[in-house]
Amino acid sequence: MKAPMKSNQAEMLNRLYNMKLKQLAQANQQGNSLHCQVLEAEARAIFSAIKSAR
Repeated sequence: MKAPMKSNQAEMLNRLYNMKLKQLAQANQQGNSLHCQVLEAEARAIFSAIKSAR
């Protein structure tokens, strides 16, 4: 029972991570460095959660 739950969690985190990377690219393109810093921190936290979920 735990394996499917972990798989679903990892899939959700992967989608969220990809969304953050797209947001980061847009913020970087707009030259919004503060927003980039926040998005980078969020992406790092999500990536850490992905590693923990495996």
